[in-house]
Amino acid sequence: MKYDYLIVGAGPFGAVFAHEATKRNKKCLVIDKRDHVGGNIYTEQVEGINVHKYGAHIFHTNDKEVWEYVNRFATFNRYTNSPIANYKGEIYNLPFNMNTFYQLWGVTDPAEAAERIESQRLNCEEPKNLEEQALSLVGRDIYEKLIQGYTEKQWGRSCKELPAFIIKRLPVRFTWDNNYFNDQYQGIPVGGYTPIIEKLLEGSEVRLNIDYFEDKENFDHMATKTIYTGMLDEFYDFRFGALEYRTLQFDSEVLDKPNYQGNAVVNYTDQETPFTRIIEHKHFEFGTQPKTVVTREYSKEYEQGDEPYYPVNNQKNNTSYLSYKELADQETNVIFGGRLAEYKYYDMWQIVRNALDTARNELGEV
Repeated sequence: MKYDYLIVGAGPFGAVFAHEATKRNKKCLVIDKRDHVGGNIYTEQVEGINVHKYGAHIFHTNDKEVWEYVNRFATFNRYTNSPIANYKGEIYNLPFNMNTFYQLWGVTDPAEAAERIESQRLNCEEPKNLEEQALSLVGRDIYEKLIQGYTEKQWGRSCKELPAFIIKRLPVRFTWDNNYFNDQYQGIPVGGYTPIIEKLLEGSEVRLNIDYFEDKENFDHMATKTIYTGMLDEFYDFRFGALEYRTLQFDSEVLDKPNYQGNAVVNYTDQETPFTRIIEHKHFEFGTQPKTVVTREYSKEYEQGDEPYYPVNNQKNNTSYLSYKELADQETNVIFGGRLAEYKYYDMWQIVRNALDTARNELGEV
């Protein structure tokens, strides 16, 4: 049987494209090397709680069409992302807002908070590294307690060695607003993300535990075109060297108590705590289960066999990526999409938007 499209990767990009192609009566074969669909937004039930297996995923967007699109496949709740920072036992609200400034300095006047920040800011027109960039934006107190330790754990490097562009801006609000995102639409799908992907893939043939590269030539002959969402450097057999990533490790446990930390996300911003944050999954859906599931999240350097998460977009890697992209742009029967194929960290809404735009460009309007 000849398929119209071979889709490599059953994550959100591949699933949205498959759905759009199926609507247009195209035959799709979707393969994934994991034993489940959904990619990194996969959720599984543990003790009646939808656990975000690969880290917290909160859907947020200002794109009305994307929001309405995902709401066709699930009911989204009213979850608002309001993470907490724990610095050596001191608790601060995120993002930086009047609650944070009161916790830091005891100030309640927005003008006084602004003066505090201004008095600590580094006067630096062209910051040479992330530390200088952060100090020029928010000053020393916020940097030392809420940015430095977390960032160095996340990237495995000193802030003085990290490029300034990683934090081009930092949200600073002089209001008492703990909503992390400014987007108009925000929520978590009731029942988790996996059912959304399963609905998107209805009508496509799905094969799991399949490594595309173990039989690439055969798979390529099975379809007219390939939608590739995997690592771009791997597609070209690392011709220009391996692109670098940071990856995550997760340590999850079920606790025999209804509530562990009172919030879905608590960031640990000191350097001594080895993990970056603790996720308590039930709070994403306002759960009342008798037990709870918590996950400690550790950041580490990517090694072959790990799941790649965050591209290290420094000059060296970006130069290599452009060499790979030149090859990709010459392909006539392969379409590359998603964070790994484009070597770019995307929010979920951007993946949906890009997949919809790619489908329309390839297939036309319904």
